[in-house]
Amino acid sequence: MVSFWQITKKLRPKKTYKNKTPLLKNCPQKKAYCLKLLTKAPKKPHSARRRVAHVLIPSIKRKTYCYLPAKGHTLQKHSVVLIRGGRRRDIPGMKYTAIRGKFDFTGAYDMRNSRSKYGCRKPHN
Repeated sequence: MVSFWQITKKLRPKKTYKNKTPLLKNCPQKKAYCLKLLTKAPKKPHSARRRVAHVLIPSIKRKTYCYLPAKGHTLQKHSVVLIRGGRRRDIPGMKYTAIRGKFDFTGAYDMRNSRSKYGCRKPHN
């Protein structure tokens, strides 16, 4: 327990928080251009190849990698994507995720659950 005299002598320093998505510059999303599409291997207990895009954020002129969620995509070089924060735990250094259903990144139309995450409309039966 801190005494009154310890508090009056020297205040405790404020806790500093690390920005987890520094390239977004406090924006919720940013537009980016695909430079390269590739797959990466995840960390040890997992084994599937993860689809990843190397993107350029033109507003700040910086490059980074972003994860492409759900099954399949039709992206190519120079495609436009919208990226958001959100790390992928089993891929080292992956801090950003592309948003499906925006710009050139079409929605995953075979999804039945969590459709809003993957840009899907409700299937007609």
